[in-house]
Amino acid sequence: MIYTNDYESPLGNILLAGDEQGLTGLWFTEGGRYIGSGLNREARRRETDFFDQAKEWLDIYFSGRDPGFFPKIHFTGSGFRNRVGEILCEIPYGKTVTYGRIAARIAKERGLERMSAQAVGGAVGHNPICIIVPCHRVIGSNGSLTGYGGGILRKKALLELEGIRLKDL
Repeated sequence: MIYTNDYESPLGNILLAGDEQGLTGLWFTEGGRYIGSGLNREARRRETDFFDQAKEWLDIYFSGRDPGFFPKIHFTGSGFRNRVGEILCEIPYGKTVTYGRIAARIAKERGLERMSAQAVGGAVGHNPICIIVPCHRVIGSNGSLTGYGGGILRKKALLELEGIRLKDL
């Protein structure tokens, strides 16, 4: 069963989704891509421990601090997308990495000579748990703020909230 809940952030309303195992989705409801991806009509509004954890995480985050923990997350995508999500969770608060760097890491893990940064970009772009799984911390190899499912203005706001100086990118 899929459950939903809401959170009102300084950057707009957020839809939370999850199943019995944890948080499966977090999307801005206005101006975002892939809102509610994977949800069906049977999804029910409910309070859960992992929604409480996610809301606590978001409260701390939007106060300008590193929450220092993750709510219970349940990745439900392909093996590749899930691995990219795990790597995203390792990007420290206030830091950025490039798509190419993530691609190189996955290539090394898989014993490949190369991995497409575009393939990584596709997985990052379809990240269903924005902010908490910090896809906003991934930038282009030239420091550009490439796309973000919640919109480029939100990506900029999230990076600035973390103290990342955009003019240094």
